[in-house]
Amino acid sequence: MASHNKKKSGSTRDSLLRAACEVFADKGFRYATVAEICERAGANIAAVNYHFGDKETLYRQAWQMSFQESMEKYPPDGGVGADAPLEEQFYAHVLAMLQRGVDPDSFEFEIMLKEFANPTGLLFEVVHQAIEPLRQRFLALIRGLLGPQATDQQVEMCLMSVRSQCFDVRHLARHRRLTPWPEQIPPSLVDAVGLEAIADHIVRFSLAGIRDIRDRIQTENR
Repeated sequence: MASHNKKKSGSTRDSLLRAACEVFADKGFRYATVAEICERAGANIAAVNYHFGDKETLYRQAWQMSFQESMEKYPPDGGVGADAPLEEQFYAHVLAMLQRGVDPDSFEFEIMLKEFANPTGLLFEVVHQAIEPLRQRFLALIRGLLGPQATDQQVEMCLMSVRSQCFDVRHLARHRRLTPWPEQIPPSLVDAVGLEAIADHIVRFSLAGIRDIRDRIQTENR
């Protein structure tokens, strides 16, 4: 009997987390209600307090779960080892970022967008702890491509350029998916050419700029 209750309890907790991901992604923290989350999860309204203590903890854990599932589905390194050529690692990172961004079953970006639009401060610490190691890995990769003489500012600006391209693809795909008039919007690049082709373009475009900056750095330091 004890094991049966434990299994049931775990199932309710998972259902609450998944329902919370959907509701928080759709409405943000302030407009999401515990009642709606529980209704969608098929749980008693007291279940949130029982399993998480409060709505704030549920919010943080829902984002963490969505992020972790996204990482497992699309590893940041794309399965490419650290001994692979830097250009190959770079492509793998870009493709994984695109995959995470356009996947309609991943709520991490949607929840963060709602948080940015209507900040609560509740996600700052958990997002920073999760995202910062990924950012540092990407910075190290770009620094390797730029060379040891590159400044921190130059590395950061290159990362900004690469991420901006990836986020633009995500924005366009999301806009088409959410609009009530998709037939009036031209097919997105994702639909037209596929993520691999987009990743290849971003990598080629970015590497050309990185090489130009690297050559300029080397010339200035002769």
